[in-house]
Amino acid sequence: MRVQASSKIACMNSTLVPSIARSGVGQLLREWRQRRRLSQLDLAGIADVSTRHLSFVESGRSLPSREMLMRLSEQLDVPLRERNTLLVAAGYAPLYRERTLADPQLAAARRAVDLVLKGHEPYPALAVDRHWTMIAANAALAPLVAPAKAELLAPPVNVLRLSMHPQGLADAIDNWHEWRAHLLARVRRQIEVSGDAVLAALLAELEAYPAPAHVSHEPGGETDPVVVPLRMRTSHGVMSFFSTTTVFGTPVDITLSELAIEAFFPADDATAAILRDLAAARG
Repeated sequence: MRVQASSKIACMNSTLVPSIARSGVGQLLREWRQRRRLSQLDLAGIADVSTRHLSFVESGRSLPSREMLMRLSEQLDVPLRERNTLLVAAGYAPLYRERTLADPQLAAARRAVDLVLKGHEPYPALAVDRHWTMIAANAALAPLVAPAKAELLAPPVNVLRLSMHPQGLADAIDNWHEWRAHLLARVRRQIEVSGDAVLAALLAELEAYPAPAHVSHEPGGETDPVVVPLRMRTSHGVMSFFSTTTVFGTPVDITLSELAIEAFFPADDATAAILRDLAAARG
C-alpha cells in the first residue's frame, strides 16, 4: 500500500511540475515582452513564430521548446542570467555558466581587463559588475577616491554609492546636480533593460542622498552639453573628465556579460597635465 501511495504521489507530481513550469515561463516571457514594449504580434513577427503559439506559451497552455525559448530570449535581449531563469522555469537545464574572474577558464578575460586598465594610465579606469561593484581599478583612480571615508572604500566597493554618498565623493563633485542626473538616468535604463531588483533598491538609495552643502539647490551650468563631464575639486585643482564604457563582445559567460570597464579621459589640458604629474610622482 505504501508503494502504491508513493507511486500515486509521484505520478501526481509528474503532472503538476510541467503545469507549474508552463505557467512560470509563460508569465516570465510576457513580462520581458512588455518590458521591451512589444505586442505579441510584434514579437511573433521578429521571432518567426505564430502569434497563436506565442499566446499559448504566455498563457501556459503550451510549453516552448528549448530552441524557441532561446530565439525569443535573443529577440527580447534577455540578459544571460535571466535566460537561465527562463530555461529552468520551462524545465530545461541552464545553459550559461557563472564564474568569478579568478576562475582559470576566465584567465584570458582577466588578463584583457588588466591590460585595458593598465594601458589607460595615466588616466583612471575601473571594472564593475552589473550592480556597480568595483572588480578592479588602475593606479590612477586612487588619488581621486582618496577623500572618501574609509568604510566606503572597503571591499566590496559600490562605485555609485562611493560617488554620491555624503561621506563619499559627493562633496568633491563640482557639478553635482548634472553628474547625479546622469548617473541616475543610467541606472534607470539598466533597470528597464534588466528588471534587476538590487539595482532598483540602489536607485532608491541614491535618490535619497541629500545635496552636498557646497552646491545650490537648483541645477545650473550647461543646458545641452555634448557629453556630461565629471568635474572634481581636488587639492591639485578642478579636474574634468568624460567617460566611455567598454563591454565584452558576444559573451557566453554570465560574469563576462555583466562586466563593464569605465574609462575616464581628461576633458581639458589642465586635467591631463595633473594626471601626468601624479603618475610621475608615483614613479
